[in-house]
Amino acid sequence: MKHYVEQMYTGCLAEAAYYIESNGEAAIIDPLREVDPYILKAKQRKAKIKYVFETHFHADFVSGHLDLAKKTGATIIYGPKAQPNFDAYIAKDSEEFKIANIKIKILHTPGHTLESTSYLLIDEDGKERYIFTGDTLFINDVGRPDLAVKGDLSEKELAGLLYDSLKTKILPLSDDIIVYPAHGAGSACGKNIGKETFDTLGNQKKKNWAMQNISKEEFIKEATTGLLPPPQYFPKNAMMNKFGYESIDNIIEREYIPIGVTEFKEKMKIGALVLDTRSSSDFASAHIPGSINIGLDGGPFAVWVGALIEDLKTPILIITQEGREKEAVIRLARVGYENCLGYLSGGIEEWKKSGEKVESIHQIDAQEFVKRYKSEIIHVIDTRKPTEYKKSRLENVKNIPLDFIQKHLHKFNRNEKYYIHCAGGYRSMIAASILKRNGIDNIIDIKGGFSAITQADESIVIQAV
Repeated sequence: MKHYVEQMYTGCLAEAAYYIESNGEAAIIDPLREVDPYILKAKQRKAKIKYVFETHFHADFVSGHLDLAKKTGATIIYGPKAQPNFDAYIAKDSEEFKIANIKIKILHTPGHTLESTSYLLIDEDGKERYIFTGDTLFINDVGRPDLAVKGDLSEKELAGLLYDSLKTKILPLSDDIIVYPAHGAGSACGKNIGKETFDTLGNQKKKNWAMQNISKEEFIKEATTGLLPPPQYFPKNAMMNKFGYESIDNIIEREYIPIGVTEFKEKMKIGALVLDTRSSSDFASAHIPGSINIGLDGGPFAVWVGALIEDLKTPILIITQEGREKEAVIRLARVGYENCLGYLSGGIEEWKKSGEKVESIHQIDAQEFVKRYKSEIIHVIDTRKPTEYKKSRLENVKNIPLDFIQKHLHKFNRNEKYYIHCAGGYRSMIAASILKRNGIDNIIDIKGGFSAITQADESIVIQAV
């Protein structure tokens, strides 16, 4: 029986875990915190999970290695230099692990972090077939060298190690090997990751800037230039992955609980944050005063929670669409938020039925915005990233990326009217909710964002030269 490999991709985190199987034995690489999907997969395929391979101490999500090992009896494997605070096997460079008729070979590839390791799959015939590169090598990019758990090396020194890893460990491999990275486009673990989630190594040797014939100095400069500050939760998640964490089962049992309107209000009074996970349009129509909107759909929910809610222990109250309450709890836990006090039973409709006050945010379509933009002097805020803004933008528009909106609240005049847009409407509503929560009320959100504005009238768009 031939081996089986499946990429299990999670768009919210732009994260890829991997299920590998041979003749009744299986291994998981870089699992998410909720481990039941992997256990179910193995059960359906009548396999036993033997190993949990971790490419490094992840910064952008809490991995499921501990729960998965506990529930299946699998051994957790890290590469050289890893020093976890729990039972795990620390492999040597070039060491091989058997999964029935196939082998996984350790390739220590430091640079993203010191312990970063790639895993090379050798099939039944002894052929090298796949390389699972973690955050060492992405499609068209490489991992950032500034996210390691604090140590003695600078980001430039780590970038130098990354260069050596690519040149000595990955470039010499055969062109027909499939590259399976830990992340795709949208992850903050790289600067400009390609939209594909896998590729041949030969193609990456042609297309990926980091695989070209450049000097170590040139590589270090490129790898360390233009890095935005990482989301504030990254080092916290990395420490949880290194030192251990509470079982997700306990978190779900504790946090997946309905709360009535009266109790919900009492918890608000003592400082709990109301997180509304509904769509931008639903939030705009009616929401609880002081709540912030980060939708489960439409964008990377967990990433924006992690970027904008600074304390992992912040008490959170959830508003969501009926039937998605447990999903919200799990997706918060994926990035280390473990203090959800429950969700509003009956949602926003129950709040309104109880006679409680709701607020709204005014939205206009792109055509109406273009008309006002051309005929009036208006204040427009572009909440996209600087790289997006530089590529194409509107004239006389201020760029305040959503990532840093809370640090720039002082720049807003409470007496002015602000028109807000992002690329498609997801981020601008998050920004609008944060502004409104902080007393900046005169806000107009542009539906469909910059994409809709461009379609409505491309002549007002300034393109980068």
